[in-house]
Amino acid sequence: MLQLVDFVVRNRFFLVFVLLEVLSVWLIVRNNSYWGATYFNTSNYYVAKTLALSNSAKEYTKLGEINSDLANENARLHSMVAILSQKNPTDAPAGYIPDSLFAARFTYTVAKVVDNETTNTNNVITIDKGSADGIKPGMGVISATGVVGKVRFCSENYSVITSILHSQFMVSSKLVRSNEIGYAKWPGKDPNFIDLVDVSKYTKVFKGDSAVTSNQNSVFPPGIMVGKVESVAVHPDQTFYNIVLRLSTDFRNLSYVYVVQNQQLGEQEALKSLIEERK
Repeated sequence: MLQLVDFVVRNRFFLVFVLLEVLSVWLIVRNNSYWGATYFNTSNYYVAKTLALSNSAKEYTKLGEINSDLANENARLHSMVAILSQKNPTDAPAGYIPDSLFAARFTYTVAKVVDNETTNTNNVITIDKGSADGIKPGMGVISATGVVGKVRFCSENYSVITSILHSQFMVSSKLVRSNEIGYAKWPGKDPNFIDLVDVSKYTKVFKGDSAVTSNQNSVFPPGIMVGKVESVAVHPDQTFYNIVLRLSTDFRNLSYVYVVQNQQLGEQEALKSLIEERK
């Protein structure tokens, strides 16, 4: 208290000066319409800027929660889209009625990426969901923008995914406009591009056409984006195109993924095993 009194005594002339300045400004603003309007406009501007910065800071602190909510909503929408596309297949012949259980066979689990490789020849991704969450090796993994890879190993709380940016990973893909089916396979170079192989040169391929997952696999729902045709080339002595796709997923900025479970995969694999045994 004594220090405060001593400070006021020592600086009394300066404090009186500041008080008189404030009083002068207040009188000018109150008794002069022009300066009054200028003061209120300026003060409102800075108050609005302060509130905007405060709201931006609050929104930034909630980005994790917002992203998690969006990921869960995307998983729900993926499930709905998969069911609708299977109930009303565009390439089915007249009279075909799909089974309701078959249409709803895919379910989705949201997971967060905790480690991601893009610069190796064989890249893997680690997510924060494991066997405790129902994740199993062999399950497909997608993002909001396209195919990501396939689950390879699981612990109780984590899983390692073989990325599509892996030399041993291939996914059956269909060109939307030509309906031609091939295999997307990464050549081990640029993480933005992937090759589409085994597409016959006797069909028409359009630059910019979309490549999506085909019906000829049991891991991914059909119609999931893989990429778009970036370039098409063919050599006279070859029977297949050399097609390069620009990947639809930006793997350098991958945050959330969706692990896909085919509820009927066990039944399909059992039938395949039975056929192999009887060959």
